[in-house]
Amino acid sequence: MRFILRLSCLSVVLWSLGFSTLACAQTDEIQVYDAEIAPPGVFNLTWHNNFISSGSSTPSFPGAIVPDKSLNGVTEWAYGVTPWFEAGLYFPLYSITRDNSVLYNGFKLRALFVSPDAADRDVFYGVNFEFSFNTAHWNERRYTSEIRPIIGTHVGRFDFIFNPIIDSSYDGFSNLEFVPATRVAMKVSDTFKFALEEYDDFGRISHFLPVLLLFRQPQ
Repeated sequence: MRFILRLSCLSVVLWSLGFSTLACAQTDEIQVYDAEIAPPGVFNLTWHNNFISSGSSTPSFPGAIVPDKSLNGVTEWAYGVTPWFEAGLYFPLYSITRDNSVLYNGFKLRALFVSPDAADRDVFYGVNFEFSFNTAHWNERRYTSEIRPIIGTHVGRFDFIFNPIIDSSYDGFSNLEFVPATRVAMKVSDTFKFALEEYDDFGRISHFLPVLLLFRQPQ
């Protein structure tokens, strides 16, 4: 059994939010999944942190954390079960607010299934299932979840990865939210890559229905 520690920080990120009311909202993890997992029998610990230097001074719902000048993060504990399955625990989720209050935000469980040895494949894929248990100041919904498909390709020194993420608050199909993430990376050396990542939030999938109805033929 081995143990690996990694630190995750935000470098170059492009935010594209479909609705301005969501701009500068806080989150615990900012990451595009590349289908690489810990080898069987190996523990990984990744520490995610992000700081909102200039965000909304108004909470997104009554009692919520004010995003402006908040530090939000989580420690991610992962264990390689098989060459194609990694189990994970995000605990604790936390925030340090602009008035220096330290808040506990909950925890998450995840199950990540991937094509084995994704780093050595020309085309790789996978899917991540995530289940969140939220405190009242972090999310209006006590329980939420995520389904994150992963599709990507290695082309020479470049990686192209797409995560078409679906978020659920268990309140109906029409309220599922589409929040895709995209990553383009260039390998500089065996230990360093330069990457651009884009994170979108298009809101509820029901917002797309009026557009789809335009293509329906009259009865």
